[in-house]
Amino acid sequence: MRTDRDPVEASELIGRRRESEMLELLLSAARNGHGGGLVLSGEAGIGKTALLDWVHRVPDLRVLRVGGVEFETDLAFAALQQLCAPVMSRLGSLPTLQRHALEAAFGLDDRDVPDRFLVGLAVLGLLSEAAATERPVVCVVDDAQWLDQASAQALSFAARRVETEPVLFLFAMRETSDRNELAGLPEMAVEGLAEEDARALLASRIRAPLDGPVRDRIVAEARGNPLALLELPRTIDLAGGFATPGTSTASDKVVASFRARLTALPPDTQRLLLIAAAEPTGDPVALWRAAHRFGIDAGAATPALDAELVSLGLWVRFRHPLVRATVYGDASSADRRAVHGALAEVMSEAREPDRCAWHRFQAAAGPDEAVAVALERSAGRARARGGAAAAAAFLEAATKLTPSAGRRAERALVAASAKRDIGAVDAALDLLAVAEAQPLDSVSRVRAETLRARIAFDRRRDDASVAKLEQAAQATAPLDPPSARQIFLETLAAAVFVGRFANGPRLHDVAEAALALRPAPQPARPLDLLLDGLATQVRDGFPAAAPLLRRVVDQYLRSPGDGAHSPGELWMACSAAMDLWDDAAWRMLADQQIRHSREAGTLAALPMTLSYRALAHIHAGEFHDAAALVDESYTIAAEVGAPGLVYVHVSLAAWRGDRDRTDELARTALRDAAERGEGRLVTAVEYAQAVLLNGLGRYEAALEVCLPVLELDEMGFHAWIPAEFVEAAARSGNRQLAALMLERLTERTRSSTTDWGAGMELRSRALLCDGPEADELFTNAIERLDRSEGRVHAARARLVHGEWLRREGRRHEARAQLRAAHQMLLSFGADAFAARAARELRATGEHPSSRPAESVVGRLTAQELIIARLVATGDTSREVGEQLFLSPRTIDAHLRNIYRKLGIRSRKQLRDLPALGEPGTPQGLVS
Repeated sequence: MRTDRDPVEASELIGRRRESEMLELLLSAARNGHGGGLVLSGEAGIGKTALLDWVHRVPDLRVLRVGGVEFETDLAFAALQQLCAPVMSRLGSLPTLQRHALEAAFGLDDRDVPDRFLVGLAVLGLLSEAAATERPVVCVVDDAQWLDQASAQALSFAARRVETEPVLFLFAMRETSDRNELAGLPEMAVEGLAEEDARALLASRIRAPLDGPVRDRIVAEARGNPLALLELPRTIDLAGGFATPGTSTASDKVVASFRARLTALPPDTQRLLLIAAAEPTGDPVALWRAAHRFGIDAGAATPALDAELVSLGLWVRFRHPLVRATVYGDASSADRRAVHGALAEVMSEAREPDRCAWHRFQAAAGPDEAVAVALERSAGRARARGGAAAAAAFLEAATKLTPSAGRRAERALVAASAKRDIGAVDAALDLLAVAEAQPLDSVSRVRAETLRARIAFDRRRDDASVAKLEQAAQATAPLDPPSARQIFLETLAAAVFVGRFANGPRLHDVAEAALALRPAPQPARPLDLLLDGLATQVRDGFPAAAPLLRRVVDQYLRSPGDGAHSPGELWMACSAAMDLWDDAAWRMLADQQIRHSREAGTLAALPMTLSYRALAHIHAGEFHDAAALVDESYTIAAEVGAPGLVYVHVSLAAWRGDRDRTDELARTALRDAAERGEGRLVTAVEYAQAVLLNGLGRYEAALEVCLPVLELDEMGFHAWIPAEFVEAAARSGNRQLAALMLERLTERTRSSTTDWGAGMELRSRALLCDGPEADELFTNAIERLDRSEGRVHAARARLVHGEWLRREGRRHEARAQLRAAHQMLLSFGADAFAARAARELRATGEHPSSRPAESVVGRLTAQELIIARLVATGDTSREVGEQLFLSPRTIDAHLRNIYRKLGIRSRKQLRDLPALGEPGTPQGLVS
């Protein structure tokens, strides 16, 4: 059998100097230990594959190659498994958690994959090991627009983290592709050849003499597309060129050329190529086993090899992806079913059950319950491996093959829910329509209504969709009380998100309905207690709900390793801790979830969790730490396709006194809030604006942005806005409004016994008092706040006390308070409040410094600070890498920079730095 090399591989790259120079720079960097990623984009046939082939021939590199296949886009990790197959012998060198994740992703054991991004970290570790012990590794991914989502996300994740690894990722995809997974990677557009280069390429490949007009026509019609240049001469009369000019694009002409050559092949050769196109792994063993089912022998390959359409060796390679697409697309449905059936027969159901099931599905001519059951099992395995898209695809396929109407409806519901989980809302609605067209029992009917309500809220986040969720919860209550309570909690959270944009008392209606449910079974789940506590808070007020909320928060604190809590539950539990003025519980809840998310690799949950931890850092005056988490959250949110943390970002900008940045973020946030109907985001912006304006001493303007709180009483903001309101009202002379808000604040704080709550009440009350009473209240407020974690509030208590003392003519005492406040606020980076303290100090006759000495942490980047904090706790480079989804080698490279910036040489010296906490004590990112 011939094993000719692909003719495109053998050709010289003509007219590709710019592209080859860029690739050579990247390859040279990889040889020197610096990796990266690059996306080559362009139309079909423009030369992307030829560039990847050129890389394949570069010496001293190990090239791993895979191509996306259109009808395998729903098979999770299919492409990744092919790419990694040559280096799987190094699997044992990975940390246990990563090894288990990769084994589960590839179906090598039955463990659940925590998250596909952990798989990405495992891939990075696997490739790094291979590159470090052998040669630099180049991962070549052709037709990336057809990668399955799980593979694309894992590969993109790894490609963003190889800066200090000798690993390079090259992706080639169509220019019309919108693969979000690869967004943000460097991109190079591959364009058509210049006319001179096009003529040179044509002359190098076409040995027969060409008439001038014929050559001109080929060059003109190819429009610089190299594959068209090489294929067009096969379709026209080279001697005269009298064929009628067409209007199709260059790639259309290329496909027509391939089609003409394919139809000229013998029937057995055409069937052999169809088998190869239907089994995209390129495994020649599977190809010939299936071919033998049709009585096809090795000689059938010769015409295809002679026509330069395919090459056969260790792998089956088509000349170009368009050849594969043309072979498969032009085949009749009967022929496609026949080859898929043969492939299913030759595959071991024990060793490759999912691929076997998929081929059986493609081979089915009509409903087949046995195949549907096999697909359903494959869906379960895919879901366990973290392949949500694959699970949804298997379930949808199972639905199509289900003969029983009732069973079809059930499978359609499950498939619709799976499609919704991966964001394929239109497909979910189609499947939902299929389910609703079948006879449904009452439970299934309610499940369908609930799914429609959830999709409605996903799309609009408006009051109407909250109403649908509430109706679904009510309908579920008599049929499935535990599920109803979960839907009610979801509805309550949705109503909180809509906030001021609700029509009527939506939140109170939801709370009333939730409380009317039958009591939760004992022992109650944390979710049940949370629902009862929050609903009581909405209906009866915070004091009535405080004891139950205290119990709820304690319950969540007692289950730190419980991954069963959803991010929505955690968000509501953190809000409850804030309303209880329990800053320690708030911080610990966020820390627990961060730790769990990092260890399990569940990136999707991290942005929300990081938001609560970043707010706790602001509360503690750790602005640099908060900024580090905001930066990390934006990076992760981009990778998982979630919004960034504008809630926290705008608050941080306000506390820093950055007017321009606060205004910019506020404008964007308010626009987004209006578009999405997200009233809670508006409240977050108003809080940030109040902080900024109070810091600037613009109290009337601060009071103006606080006024909506008179009508709104939103969870999670009780501990934030009222104190700003009281200060703004008191300092602008509106003591009546200040007293009204102080009364509300006192109702909250006296339902809790924390130092934070007591200190905020005392500080606010002092602003409305005079004489010795005010002095005593300020002093007690500072004492209580110093015992809390709220250092920014302790500093501001000193500031307002110092301002009061100066107005009382007690300059010496005022200086002591103002000096302490100024130093604290400067060290935090709270520039507006620090400037306010500085003005007051100058009024006492003291001239404060404008800037504190640079702190140790101020010399580090956000990522370096995170690494330094973790290493200071005693974590190894491998452990830090597992938490931050980086390789150990990358952690070591960052550590070298950290040591240089801090003037130290060892981990021990890093642990001993006071700014990073006492030895072994984390201060910040993961406690």
